[in-house]
Amino acid sequence: MSKALEGVRVLDMTHVQSGPTCTQLLAWLGADVIKVERPGTGDITRGQLRDLPDVDSLYFTMLNGNKRSITLNPKEPRGKEIFTRLIETCDVMVENFAPGAIDRMGFPWERIQEINPRMIYASVKGFGPGAYEDCKVYENVAQCTGGAATTTGFDDGPPLVTGAQIGDTGTGLHLAIGIVSALYQRVSSGRGQRVVCAMQDGVLNLCRVKLRDQQRLTHGPLTEYPQYPNGSFGEAVPRAGNASGGGQPGWAVKCKGGGPNDYIYVIIQPPGWAPLMRIIGRPELIDDPEWATPAARLPKLDQCFAMIEEWTLTRSKFEVMAILNAEDVPCGPILSMKEIAEDESLRATGTVVEVDHPTRGKYLTVGNPIKMSDSPAEVARSPLLGEHTDEILGGLLGLTPREIAAAREEGAV
Repeated sequence: MSKALEGVRVLDMTHVQSGPTCTQLLAWLGADVIKVERPGTGDITRGQLRDLPDVDSLYFTMLNGNKRSITLNPKEPRGKEIFTRLIETCDVMVENFAPGAIDRMGFPWERIQEINPRMIYASVKGFGPGAYEDCKVYENVAQCTGGAATTTGFDDGPPLVTGAQIGDTGTGLHLAIGIVSALYQRVSSGRGQRVVCAMQDGVLNLCRVKLRDQQRLTHGPLTEYPQYPNGSFGEAVPRAGNASGGGQPGWAVKCKGGGPNDYIYVIIQPPGWAPLMRIIGRPELIDDPEWATPAARLPKLDQCFAMIEEWTLTRSKFEVMAILNAEDVPCGPILSMKEIAEDESLRATGTVVEVDHPTRGKYLTVGNPIKMSDSPAEVARSPLLGEHTDEILGGLLGLTPREIAAAREEGAV
């Protein structure tokens, strides 16, 4: 069966996380992704956070599956020639270097357009045009400047970054959407284009409900926030703990076991109030005017969830989930990474995949979260450093064995 992006060739100049997230997704969708790496060392993450000596780290393997690796130094004259040939033969080029790095190699956008007018040149940057555009950005910096940290955590504590990599991975996913859109537009226009996604912008897009609340705050208190009605609101959206970001109140309540993840998140929807009260043994509150409506419950949500927690403490989070879901009460257990790694349903859907690697052996990785009926994603291992150099130079670019040997001797590959 063919793949959605079969026939699309991607020149992958990315490293670490934001760019590799983007190009791995394109590879899962069927693109031929050629990862360009520095001779001798490769992507810096190959050696970062190693759990086993002298093998590629999980940091690298889990972000670079389904790709081919070529070592290349575009700063060397022959390396520059090879890089030019790769630009000629590829549809997309992706990079996430510091501002101006590709330009200093001698390949600004104008030069790339001259070499290949159909090239889609995509970049992850830290900030968009403005005072900070030349600043380097990492995951947590993006979260802090994009609105996530200021709105994460509890009101009496400091700003917090989230464990989800919304700065790096989130921006990489945004960039992939831009690339696919540019490929589609090229069908009619015949031209490539520049695609840029700033990490600050990507994080803000994921925090849009907080920008919504910033505007609502000018018209009065945010009644679904835990600060209401007994706390105070300042000029900026406060941190809301585990409160729901939507119109339905929710909270994480403790369950039987007492462990750090023995919690379940419960949402109180209007239709769920009656079954929820019957389940926890408080049927008298179903029609009590002090509790029966969302407006009546709003000033005492802390009391609502305290009552629910009295009941959840008598059962495991999975027992609670089974009981509440049977009554259509929205809820979800707080799953640890260990529980997620061992979840058979995630294995069955290809969301968690076991991959065999020639040097580090079997490891778990995250599979493609996008499931397509006519383009199934097959997750393959990450490449060894330069594993496909000769294959790409000879098979794709047509270099002879003697030319490849010369390039290697000159330090170009």
